[in-house]
Amino acid sequence: MPRNLLTRLGRMPGANPRRDETDASRAHRLKLIDDMTFEVIPLKSLPDAEAALPAGAKVSVTASPAKGLEATQEITERLLAAGFQAIPHISARMVRDRQHTRELAQWFRTAGVSTLFIVGGDADPPGDYPDAIEFLADLLNQEHGLHTIGVTAYPDGHATISNEKLHEALHDKQALLDEAGLAGYCSTQMCFDPKLIERWIRAERAEGLTLPVHLGLSGVVDRTKLLTMGARLGIGQSLSYLRKNRRAITSMMTTASYDPNDLLVPLSGTMHELDFQGLHVFTFNQVAATDQWRRQQLATAN
Repeated sequence: MPRNLLTRLGRMPGANPRRDETDASRAHRLKLIDDMTFEVIPLKSLPDAEAALPAGAKVSVTASPAKGLEATQEITERLLAAGFQAIPHISARMVRDRQHTRELAQWFRTAGVSTLFIVGGDADPPGDYPDAIEFLADLLNQEHGLHTIGVTAYPDGHATISNEKLHEALHDKQALLDEAGLAGYCSTQMCFDPKLIERWIRAERAEGLTLPVHLGLSGVVDRTKLLTMGARLGIGQSLSYLRKNRRAITSMMTTASYDPNDLLVPLSGTMHELDFQGLHVFTFNQVAATDQWRRQQLATAN
């Protein structure tokens, strides 16, 4: 086979990574891939995304400011009824008031929601909760029936919140969950810089962060859609690495779709040590391509 064709195959999503991995690191990476969470968005493309989900998958349902939390709840109920492990996102700034919090807590119980993901959100003006901490504190005082709550983490920073405040908020959320006796985790924003992510988590661990980390990463998404949808959905800050790193953006522009291994393999040697326990995959509703990649990766274990 010609050398240039081998090189091109090495860059295809689903191809075996060319970087060196130990057997233990590779096994841990594949375990995370096998159990990854697919994030879906309430857009017109959602029916095709739902149809492509593997049976029983973990599915994270985003909150849309345009459609309201009711859309997230409706989608969550439909996915739960179909046998998926649905995880609704609740945007604190979209919760109207404390009565709405009580209504959501009752809904978690009646709908059978066991895992919740809380984000601050961008709704402007907000309801009674300007940030996720205040909503989380009120929710934990309700009979909610939840087993696990995920919260946000920002290795690449936030466009409007200082790193100091992000750090304090993450540790405050951890303290609230510990006090309530609930399992928790933090899920990182989408970021393309493995060194930045590793530095961030090592620093947070040194400061007392004990929450398991779910690594946020792009699925197998068309490169144009990744850039345009990322900006549209408010994660342009996390795309800044691509603009600053010539190698990364060159990689994207020479392949049809982003390959999640570009982030996973460089991190695989430290993911077990730093307690990465999950993958939160931003599919942008291109679930079929991402699941095909997942299955290809798992096939290499056989």
